[in-house]
Amino acid sequence: MELILKEDVQNLGFKDEIVNVKNGYGRNFLIPQGKAIIATESARKVLAENLKQREFKEKSIIDETNKIAKKIKSLNIKITSKVGSGDKLFGSVTNLDLASAISKKGSELDKKFVTLPGRNIKRLGKYVAKIRLHREVSFELPFEIVPENKK
Repeated sequence: MELILKEDVQNLGFKDEIVNVKNGYGRNFLIPQGKAIIATESARKVLAENLKQREFKEKSIIDETNKIAKKIKSLNIKITSKVGSGDKLFGSVTNLDLASAISKKGSELDKKFVTLPGRNIKRLGKYVAKIRLHREVSFELPFEIVPENKK
């Protein structure tokens, strides 16, 4: 089922994007919640016209987003976590933990823009997260999970 998103939906897409979803997810969740509409021919034409009108504004937004992306890419992110036997963590590291670590270093970032491999991480080591700030701007950010210093 093809839908046009009316707002950002985590792990699916951004506002005004055309996405393919399973029929039940679209009919039972996205459409009743007001998060999407069915991508009919007329809805596609309206979307194309709206996107054309917004294209100029979008260019400045994309330029700004690219600056933010460059700033985030330059960060060296290390997340400390309590460790059990071996390299297993107590609990796990999620996209919220990574987003708050980036925010602490100076670049505000919402967790919905961060995608981790396997959604959460339960071991020490180096990983790469996908950051998608805009439909046109996405990049990979390497980070490391290190053990917390024992006192």
